[in-house]
Amino acid sequence: MTDFHGIYPMLYSFFGPDDRLDRAAMRRQVEACIGAGVHGVAILGIAGEMNKLSAAERRQLVEWVTEDVGGRVPVAVTVPEPNVPDQIAFARAAAACGADWVILQPPPVKGVPEGQLVRFFGAVAEACALPVAIQNNPVNLDVWLGNQALRTLANNHANIRLLKGEGPLLVVRRMIEETEGAFDVFGGLAGKEIVTTLEAGCVGLIPAPDCVDVHVGIYEAIKRGDTAAAEELYRRILPLITFVNSAVEHYLCYGKRLVAQRIGLDDFHPRTPSLPPTEFGMQTLARLAAGLGPLGSA
Repeated sequence: MTDFHGIYPMLYSFFGPDDRLDRAAMRRQVEACIGAGVHGVAILGIAGEMNKLSAAERRQLVEWVTEDVGGRVPVAVTVPEPNVPDQIAFARAAAACGADWVILQPPPVKGVPEGQLVRFFGAVAEACALPVAIQNNPVNLDVWLGNQALRTLANNHANIRLLKGEGPLLVVRRMIEETEGAFDVFGGLAGKEIVTTLEAGCVGLIPAPDCVDVHVGIYEAIKRGDTAAAEELYRRILPLITFVNSAVEHYLCYGKRLVAQRIGLDDFHPRTPSLPPTEFGMQTLARLAAGLGPLGSA
């Protein structure tokens, strides 16, 4: 349905000693990911700690990342605002900065009838000139849509043509089947099932940047029909993915530190509240990531 495909790392948000967003670190991360061969970049997801950022900081990141990417690859921007007017304003601001598509996140209100969510997303899409994705993540989010509701959105709004469809493999596969090809679906969950996710019909993946160079290699192997090579690469990183992705705060603790190491960022400052690393955790991370060198051209 769109031309968007491949591996889009969801960038981490890096901070300086003053607890402000670190401009140089963000640029270094962008350059490393592009050097690793990614097909696009994404920002302001769970890995980006969007819940710890002010609205002004979120807009600042959109400006920085779109400027640093400079049109070399597409940029997808998550829109996490909790109401329709603010989602519209943020989506329009992202478009003005040069974003290529937006990912609408459902409002964090449990128990909402699906019809309200369909109208919520539809109102934002109608006011947005960009292609629109819906984030449907029953693993890490409290609110999501059923497949029929997703199909209704696609029927009613021509620019809703993408899904960030995160969940177990069979759930994602059923989503693709029951929405009857209405969406280009990007998988997630750190690539824990990347090979079979791509085989199931996803057009790409939106993982954190931890081992995004290997994800690119897996994607390219699948595209050229070399499943054996894809499986071999997958086996190398699966223990690392499993360790880092055990919980959201866990990968913000260890996965983010791994990326900082891989891009040569020695001055690491988490934004609190955050999970502190343990000595054993860092030793485990070092052992599981031992085969990974610098990320991209960093």
